[in-house]
Amino acid sequence: MRLSTERIQTLTRGFDAGFCGTPTDFFSAPGRTEISGNHTDHQRGMVLAAAVDLDMQAAVRENGTGKIRVLSKDYPMYEISLNQLTPIAEEVNTTPALIRGVAAGFAQRGCTIRGFDVYMESAVLPGSGLSSSAAFEVLMGTIINHLFFQGKATPAEVAKIGQYAENTFFGKPCGLMDQMASAVGGMVCIDFADDPVITPVNFDFAACGHMLCIIDTRASHGELTGEYAAITDELKAICRYFGKEVLREVAEEDFYRQIPQLRIQCGDRAVLRAIHFYEENARVPRQVAALQAGDFETFLAMVRESGHSSYMQLQNVISAGSVACQEVALALALCRRYLRGRGAYRVHGGGFAGTVQAFVPLDLLESFRTGIEAVFGQDACHTLTIRSDGGVLVEGIY
Repeated sequence: MRLSTERIQTLTRGFDAGFCGTPTDFFSAPGRTEISGNHTDHQRGMVLAAAVDLDMQAAVRENGTGKIRVLSKDYPMYEISLNQLTPIAEEVNTTPALIRGVAAGFAQRGCTIRGFDVYMESAVLPGSGLSSSAAFEVLMGTIINHLFFQGKATPAEVAKIGQYAENTFFGKPCGLMDQMASAVGGMVCIDFADDPVITPVNFDFAACGHMLCIIDTRASHGELTGEYAAITDELKAICRYFGKEVLREVAEEDFYRQIPQLRIQCGDRAVLRAIHFYEENARVPRQVAALQAGDFETFLAMVRESGHSSYMQLQNVISAGSVACQEVALALALCRRYLRGRGAYRVHGGGFAGTVQAFVPLDLLESFRTGIEAVFGQDACHTLTIRSDGGVLVEGIY
């Protein structure tokens, strides 16, 4: 991957202003979009995801200390000591927790990390549903992998280290999809049943007359860890009933036979969320097959099915008790109006806040964007392209 001369100069100026010197290396890690498989990864299900052209970029140099210092544009500098690579309670839900967790993950694999400085800028907006946290974890992992580990960690291993940092240090019980899509690049189907099986999926949405859009509702994911944890907690309760770890290990027929008892023991919402998992997990390979066969209309129909299931069964569109603020629900309603029965739309990613995904016919794109941005503000509707590179060391300039 290459960066423009202008971008290299901007990162170099930012690095010099923060650390008084010239960087030695430049890195990039992309955001990701979830095409299919909403909340299936943490149950070892299947997903279809893609790296996108909105990324995080960093200028880096070793600093000769035992500290990692990270300065991001418009944010304070974060600093962690390499002498303490265990979770710190006061760092839960903070950026330093992610930095420390990624460093710890590499140290556990035998990597000797020295101190380094990072100046970074991001087009992956925090809380936007494009997974800024995963992009950051992959960026930090890619830096450490190249500077101190001779690139020995595969993209999948970098992703797992990122998930470990988020689960163990940051305190969010996320699955592995976000990190894997960012680390690997391109559009991929990932089966998490055992060790992740990654299958590239090549498809050009624009060739079918559609643009992939992400609508930023300007509602942040920042305070929603409890909502996400409730999904995994309720599904774990279903699994405990069967003596299993994840739903992928529970036969669908056994689950349906036990629904009367599960309602009593786990509650109706848990049952509905499990139904979503079974239906969504079965939908992923069918969507992949439709794309591989060039059957875009069938793919779009299943995107609509997925959105309905997330809204009605997974219930990750409106936060519990939220009445005045229902940004994602409003965005979905506007998509229905401005798509006029064409294309497709669904809640995107974790849900409850953040973004909606839409496949918009090219002839409706401008009117669609105008209608959406009249409500959510300028630049709320992002058009995305799929990026072939995952987390990378930048090779040069153009």
